[in-house]
Amino acid sequence: MGRTLENKKQIVAGLKNSLETATFAFAINYRGLTVGEITDLRTRLRAKGAVCKVTKNTFMGKAIEGNEKWTAMESLLKDSAAFILVQEDVGGAVKAYQEFQKATKKTEVIGAVMDGKLLTEAQFKDVADLPSKEQLYSQIAGAVNSIVSNIAVLVQEIPTGVARAVQAVADKQAA
Repeated sequence: MGRTLENKKQIVAGLKNSLETATFAFAINYRGLTVGEITDLRTRLRAKGAVCKVTKNTFMGKAIEGNEKWTAMESLLKDSAAFILVQEDVGGAVKAYQEFQKATKKTEVIGAVMDGKLLTEAQFKDVADLPSKEQLYSQIAGAVNSIVSNIAVLVQEIPTGVARAVQAVADKQAA
């Protein structure tokens, strides 16, 4: 039994909804992956705030139609494409995909889109080099901690410096 028109409209609406919240998208050729492997990929991506959508290219084409942010994806609608839509941690999601790809050696990136622009392979690799959200948080926490400890040392040093100055004046007057 084929899909009804209503069912197709629901699929396209779901894709449009996912695209509205996404900040970055890339397509991979998923040919040769087992159901278990795709499930593994989806689990890895979900932890990084991304979803993997395996859908017909025509459905994705309808979902991006008229949306300037995603029209560049039209050139990615070929072969057996799975679409990875990233809502949160772009660097973390790309790294999660790369770890999966190293483990399976069965997929390849077809292309990526960010801010309405199709990214080159070099630009995609640059995105992969971005720190993950957790790494950024730890870097910020380290910087804040450093500032706070420097302020604490400075605040503690002021009374000590005043005490030394008073002692030096007292020593000078006593002499």
